[in-house]
Amino acid sequence: MAFNLMVLICLVTIAGGPAKSQEMPTGRNSPGRDSHRQQPGRARDQDHMQMHGMDDQEMNMDERPRTFLDELQRHGTAGTSAEPNSTSTPMLMTMKSKWMLMFHGEAFLSAVQQSGQRGSDKIFSTNWFMPMAQRHLGHGTLTVRTMLSFEPGTVTNRYYPELFQQGETAFGRPIVDGQHPHDFIMELAALYDLKIGKEGLVSFYFAPMGDPAMGPTAYPHRASASEDPIAPLGHHLQDSTHIADDVITAGFTYKIARMEASGFHGREPDEFRWDIDSGRIDSWSLRATVNPAPNWSAQYSFAHLTSPEALHPEENLQRMTASIMYNRPMAGGNWASTLLWGRNRSLVSGRAWNGYLAESTLRFAVRNYVWGRIESADRTSELLLRTRVEPPGFQENIIGRVPAYTAGYAHDVDLIPHIATGIGAQITVYSTPEPLKAEYGYHPVGAGIFLRFRAFGKGR
Repeated sequence: MAFNLMVLICLVTIAGGPAKSQEMPTGRNSPGRDSHRQQPGRARDQDHMQMHGMDDQEMNMDERPRTFLDELQRHGTAGTSAEPNSTSTPMLMTMKSKWMLMFHGEAFLSAVQQSGQRGSDKIFSTNWFMPMAQRHLGHGTLTVRTMLSFEPGTVTNRYYPELFQQGETAFGRPIVDGQHPHDFIMELAALYDLKIGKEGLVSFYFAPMGDPAMGPTAYPHRASASEDPIAPLGHHLQDSTHIADDVITAGFTYKIARMEASGFHGREPDEFRWDIDSGRIDSWSLRATVNPAPNWSAQYSFAHLTSPEALHPEENLQRMTASIMYNRPMAGGNWASTLLWGRNRSLVSGRAWNGYLAESTLRFAVRNYVWGRIESADRTSELLLRTRVEPPGFQENIIGRVPAYTAGYAHDVDLIPHIATGIGAQITVYSTPEPLKAEYGYHPVGAGIFLRFRAFGKGR
């Protein structure tokens, strides 16, 4: 609980500073302490230079980008991924000298209960906080960014309960029926964007801990998953590389299309999550992204992952993902949706397993949210181990595909200035494949209630 209070204090402290800066001039006449010393025309020019000097993309981050290049250069998500241009990003921001300083983040305090002999219950917090800064450097724009999470402390015993979930380890055993916490340092990165004419952009991304060009925007940052505190079942088939070591990415964008290539260390983060892992660059990925219209974004990506799993160091994987995102702005809200497919293929056994996801979040009347997620994800015999160590010679095989159906609702209340405080609940119903029915029952259920805190500037 002390960590949860720390998370809340962090949000309040940051909101108490930059939130006021939202009232600063943005190219319009705005009275200030020294405004009587300047002529109106000169003041307007200086305001414009201060807030709009970073190419054409400069805007309040709560507002929507005008073009695909605008969407990419605002860097409102982890790594270098993209969402539809019409997607707004709630964010606090202020100008300090030549730097545009920004902050966004969120924290969920959740209580989860699950049915059946494999179900459990827990109170925990998932959270992330992303401060970043931008300025001109040479002929381009430099962005420095970090993302922190207190989940190593707010998710006790190294995972929270989630039926049928698989991926990574806790206490040297594979995590089953649970989702691991994120690392304390989720991202530590520098980005440099150089405009090529009016419609071209060359981008570079360097991160000791970061997100390579693989998959869509990861679930903690997707608009379509913004109100769901639980990870998708297909996370380790789709977007689990959003925390990787020693990432280098280069990309070229022209008009509505982008191509990227990344090199990075392929091993997943270890279970000691307060430090920064490192390793040689032994894995690579390619991603093509297109935003053909303001409300649409699509990507296809392919990666070679060298020894991603600590329990199977001899096994390399190939991963493919494809996704389509749609965002429709509307009065008092928006409707964001994602269709996503991910596939892993073992280069040792030839085994291939897939995960499919459709999720959507509708925000209406400013303060109300309804959402749903439908998944179908292949599961392996690792689920049968429960909390046991893998026995010598253990062979992991696919034993069935698990459909999951989630629905939820949340409502924002005013508790803290510039913090959207949501009270919500959701329920997930699973359909158990035949080999697992004796363990899980036919249709186990997971339910949860939560408080959600999210920083915002001019708009929610």
